[in-house]
Amino acid sequence: MGKLLNRKSGKMLSAVVLAGSLVLGLAGCGGSNSANNTAASTSDNFNKEGLPIVNEPVTLKVLTMRWGSMGDTFTQNQWLKDLEKNSNVKIEWQVVSSNDWSEQKSIMLASGTLPDIILGDQTFSDSDIVNNLSYFRPLDDYIDQYMPNLKAAMAETPELKKISTFPDGKIYSLPTRLPSRPKTKNQPVINKTWLDKLGLQVPDNTDDLYNVLKAFKTQDPNGNGKADEIPYTETGLGMDFLNPFGITDINANNMMVKDGKPVYYPISDEYKEALKYANKLYSEGLLDKELFTQDASMTSAKQQNADAPIVGFTNQWTPDAVFGKWSDQYVTIPPIAGPDGKRYAPGDPNGMSYNRNELLITTSCKYPEVAARWADQFYTNEASIQNFWGAIGTVIQKNDDGTFSLMDPPAGTSADAWYWDQSLRDFGPKYVSPSFEQNIKLSEKTGDGLKLQLDKLGNEYVTTPFPNVMYTADEFKELPTLTTDIDTYVATTRAVWVTKGGIDEGWDAYVKKLNDMGLEQLMKIRTDAYDRYMSVK
Repeated sequence: MGKLLNRKSGKMLSAVVLAGSLVLGLAGCGGSNSANNTAASTSDNFNKEGLPIVNEPVTLKVLTMRWGSMGDTFTQNQWLKDLEKNSNVKIEWQVVSSNDWSEQKSIMLASGTLPDIILGDQTFSDSDIVNNLSYFRPLDDYIDQYMPNLKAAMAETPELKKISTFPDGKIYSLPTRLPSRPKTKNQPVINKTWLDKLGLQVPDNTDDLYNVLKAFKTQDPNGNGKADEIPYTETGLGMDFLNPFGITDINANNMMVKDGKPVYYPISDEYKEALKYANKLYSEGLLDKELFTQDASMTSAKQQNADAPIVGFTNQWTPDAVFGKWSDQYVTIPPIAGPDGKRYAPGDPNGMSYNRNELLITTSCKYPEVAARWADQFYTNEASIQNFWGAIGTVIQKNDDGTFSLMDPPAGTSADAWYWDQSLRDFGPKYVSPSFEQNIKLSEKTGDGLKLQLDKLGNEYVTTPFPNVMYTADEFKELPTLTTDIDTYVATTRAVWVTKGGIDEGWDAYVKKLNDMGLEQLMKIRTDAYDRYMSVK
């Protein structure tokens, strides 16, 4: 899967993360730079519109977390440097590594000593914020008074407000809409070289898929004279394998939306039939016998087997993301039709592009109106693409016809690694208007542009996912106990049923046990959160 969907798995850039204590020096705007910041308290220094934001320089401390050793090279993005010059808002970046962040975050929240701004949804989670609301400023009034770019974006795309509204009805964190994102998440990927060698067509439905996987198992499609082909493998039974049965779950929380209502699909008839299909395939050796015992590294080793390709079918973001030197043999195909004759694709009809918690202004910040105006500069189309890929003139070329193209990365560097090096990439506030996206020209052969091409195969079949709802502090206290026990039982039972059968005989007892474990309360919490989310206007 691409880094955008699995941020932790990407290649880490070799840069040194800023050192030093997270607690010492994390006072608000009036800390070590109080001489510079005093001027911001006077109305004649702060400009409600236009640039500069302040007439005399003000320093804000901005904290963000980066994966591993990614470091702080993104701070040299020319757009960020120009913003500092043109706004008179100086940024003291505090870039921390994910390697140490969990412990350091706990210390920070326990002490209540925070910087002015927290940037990126990877830095503080929903529960971090909800359980420490006194540290963060409600931003509704600041959006209304000082953030015309974000205000316009919310008017054009209401999803931004829905995703940003907390259970108390207020907005504490700012959202993002990333550019050039697909509607589909993972899609079916098959070894086309094997199909051609065996004279087979791309499978259209679950019966076809069964027959194709049977041929892959028995007819030596890789031609090495060994019975080493694995028709399907994954780390566990990926829920995408159940897509043809109407089950789609992009958030891995066992939830779907059906007929406008939240549904816990592991007790549905569709789920039951899907597992019976999987058991049939497993019993005939068409699913990897190590499906439920291997880890991700073992799966990857099979997908990139050194001597010959041995995997026939899977579900992936793009084929080139997983199959290494064998990638040219694999193609993405349309969704497999299920027993009902319909096709279902996991994703989001609104696009895989929305997140919240991309910027928070803390109560430690003495000049939140300055911070709000600074943040609002990120919510223009050109600012957003430069904070997603890299600066115009460095990574992006602005063409005479008003379009924008991505330049080639330096030799020896992948495009994706280059974008992370040059920009905030996934993280931080952004908004690219849907109408502006036609001006972005991407290569159809790699990266984001390739995914958009593959997206055309399945985006008309994308289902509406259970949304990224927000929970209250009390709900966050209950959820871990409920989900740990229930999810473990569901996963364990799924493995037994796929590998050994017994689904019909054990179904009623399984459903009863889930109810005894508190499934009704779990669904009440999730339904209440869903109703709050849908009620935001």
